[in-house]
Amino acid sequence: MASKKGLKKTINNICTDIFAETVAASLYSGIPQNDNVDSLLKSILKIREDFVSRISHPEPGMSKKKYYDHLANDFTEHIMEVIDHIGNLSA
Repeated sequence: MASKKGLKKTINNICTDIFAETVAASLYSGIPQNDNVDSLLKSILKIREDFVSRISHPEPGMSKKKYYDHLANDFTEHIMEVIDHIGNLSA
């Protein structure tokens, strides 16, 4: 298992990249969708905040490996959903 610091750094890096990709897609799509872009950017920030805080406070009664595996899978699902929305912005 990676360290908590490493996990936080990875989550921050992924969210930063996804945030930048969203801004770029909104600027270069040619179709103004400010409400969609704003809500998507807010959701990225909420995902980052939620998962970074969840790293520091694992659920009691659950093994650490199982908890962090579940956390990683949950994070991946959320990020893939955001990536799908980004794809819809530029389409």
